[in-house]
Order: sequence, then C-alpha cells, then structure tokens
Amino acid sequence: MGEMSTAIEQWKIRRMIKNLNNARGAGTSMISLICPPKDQISRVNKMLTEEYGTASNIKSRVNRLSVLGAITSAQQRLKLYNRTPNNGLIIYVGTILNDDGKEKKVSFDFEPFKPINTSLYLCDNRFHTEDLKELLEDDDRWGFLIMDGNGSLYGTLQGNTREVLHKFSVQLPKKHGRGGQSSMRFARLRLEKRAIYVRKVGEMMTQVFITNDKANVKGVVLAGSAEFKDVFSQSDWFDPRLAAIHIATVDVAYGGENGFNQAIELAGETLKNVKFIQEKKLIGKFFEEIAQDTGKFCFGVVDTMRALDMGAAETLMVFEDTPVSRIVIRIASTGAEEAHFLTADQEKTAKIYKDPETGAENELVDKMPISEWLVNNYTQFGCKLEFISDRSQEGHQFVKGFGGIGALLRYRVEFDIFDADDRQDTDSDDFM
Repeated sequence: MGEMSTAIEQWKIRRMIKNLNNARGAGTSMISLICPPKDQISRVNKMLTEEYGTASNIKSRVNRLSVLGAITSAQQRLKLYNRTPNNGLIIYVGTILNDDGKEKKVSFDFEPFKPINTSLYLCDNRFHTEDLKELLEDDDRWGFLIMDGNGSLYGTLQGNTREVLHKFSVQLPKKHGRGGQSSMRFARLRLEKRAIYVRKVGEMMTQVFITNDKANVKGVVLAGSAEFKDVFSQSDWFDPRLAAIHIATVDVAYGGENGFNQAIELAGETLKNVKFIQEKKLIGKFFEEIAQDTGKFCFGVVDTMRALDMGAAETLMVFEDTPVSRIVIRIASTGAEEAHFLTADQEKTAKIYKDPETGAENELVDKMPISEWLVNNYTQFGCKLEFISDRSQEGHQFVKGFGGIGALLRYRVEFDIFDADDRQDTDSDDFM
C-alpha cells in the first residue's frame, strides 16, 4: 500500500472517529465491536448470543428492546463474514438521535487498512473509538546501518518493532607501530583492507535496503562509534538511491544490537519530524512558485476546481478540515444538476435553492465536505492528493492565507482570462 493511500485511509478513519464520537445514543443501545485478525467469527457469535440472553433480563422494556435490537443488528453484520478478514473486523451498530431528535439506526462494518490488535465489545450510550487510534499511528519503515571497526549491522524499525536483517563482523589490522621500511607496507595494507570493508558495507546495504530498484524503507539512519560511518557516507559505495533518503547520522558508543537500540533512541526526534519536514517542503515549493510568479500554481476553491477539470493539477493540496461543502442541486425547471462549492456562510446567502427563472424550489441532491469529495474523486483528475495540517507555521499560513486549498500545476494557467469571461457571464459556479 502506497504512502499516499495510507494517508487517505488514515484521513477516512479520523473522519469516522469524529462522526462516531458526535453520535448521541438513544438509550444504551450502541455497540462497539472489534475483532482482531486471528479471532474466530464463531467465538464472537457465541459471545453475542450470551449477551442476548443476559440482556433479555433488563427490567425497562424500552431499554431491553433497544439493546436486543442492537445485538441482533451486530449479529446480522457478522453474517456477512464467514471468517475474520486479514486485518481484523470493526463493527459499530446502534440507534442514534439525529439533529431533529429522531431515532435512526446506524451500522458500520469494515476491515481496517492495516491489522488492529485489540479485542473489544461494549454496549453503551456512545460509541467507543479509543482503540481505533492505533490505526492512525505511522507505520513507516526506517533503515538503520550500525557500522564500526568490528563489523556492521543492518536493521529496520517500524512502529515499535525492530528487526535485524543482516550483520557481519570484520577483522581489520590495527595500526602498525614498529618502524622500518615495512611500516609503509603495513599502512598500505591496512588502508586497502579498510577500503574493501567500506565497499562491502555499501554493497550489502544496497542488497538489504533496495528492492526492485527502489528503497524499501522511508529513510536511512547511519550510526557508529568511529569515523567509519562518515567515511562511508562520503564514499562512492553509498548507493545514491539510499543517499537521497539519508536523514540522520548519529554517534553511538557501541556496535551491534546495543548500538542499534541506542541509534533508535537518538534518531527518534528526527523520525518524528520527517512528516513535518515533507509538509514544509511541499508548501515551501508552493510559496516559491507564487514568489517567482510562474503561473504554475493556484489556490482557492474556484481556481483549484478549474485546474482539476483541465487536468492541469499535478499535486492537489488540501487542509483536511477545509470548511467548504460541495452542494449539488437539481434545477426545478430543467432537471439539470449543478455543483456549487460554498462555505457555511456563503450557503446562507447563496441563491442556489431557488430557480431564478420560475422561483420554484430547487432540490438538494447531495452535500458533503469538499475534502471528502476530493478523497473519493481525486484519482479521476490524474493528480496526487496531499493533506496539509495547520500544525506547522507554513501549514497555518497556507490555511489562513490561501483558504486551505490549492494546487501545483503541470503548466502555466492564466486564470484571469476565466475571470474576465465570468464577469460577462454572471454564473461563476457551473464550471463543474
């Protein structure tokens, strides 16, 4: 699964957590059920049947019926699976109160995009989403090389899991202290042996961290106690594909596994910042295009949607909580559908719900946040989608100054031309 799709899956989970947390229950009939990957569906079914038996004794009739109803719904959902999916199964069912205070049944069941290692069953007056948080933790894989005069170790770190992929030891000649003509020869041999070692380290590194001509880790950390790691990082044996993702060099007191553990600790901060740094780079590039006035950028909903439609957008940048909705209405007189992108304030004043010709009511066909619509549809515009947070200074500037939506373009687009056309043709919204 690509890094891109992981970010999108995590965005969907965050969105779902938000919706589930906002749901208010009608009584205690909201069931949260998580089955980890190796769990048996039959065990979960049996547990639900037992719960059904227990719930039949609830004194209050209303409460009893709603709990029994929820358990039945959960069992119905389970019937869709003859075994637990590879990544586990998450089910939320229950009766919630919608905004008008009306009761409404909801049920979600889905396999998460990566394994979830929690078992949970709760029947309560709210949905329990705390355990979904582990799906939001980053599981990037980082490569480590620990190198000193005694040997080298190659390992990876993913989440909290560290793995040693390969290690070898080496016997290098020490400096030769006795004088005479042979000391020159010894010095030369020593340097040769060291050069061979550096070469072996590099060749091994390519073997371990490159798969199908691409790095199989997100970044590489070099660690060691002597100057070897620095000699290696400047040598020709450091594969350029790995040198490009070399994110840190750290000094450790030991070699081998102890050195690996120490390197993980020392590189921790750097690894945490990588996402941050990527976002800064991306927004930096966006600001640079603006400063140089290349015309290969756009921001704001109207221009960005135009760029998408033209296929001009290369990288679409969206603040994940952009307060804009995509509203689709059906015109009463013609039956044609129109899409509008409006903030909540614009929606109040917009005249989209009345047909200007006949004054008849237009029908609301669909309404969803723009970020959600873009997640579902960005692939058809042939662009990459990057979420921007407002946690970095640059991100905050992008959200506040540029409306939280923009794109880097493949070629220069003159948006002023459209604006001139729009002034003659007053309806600026039907570019979809």
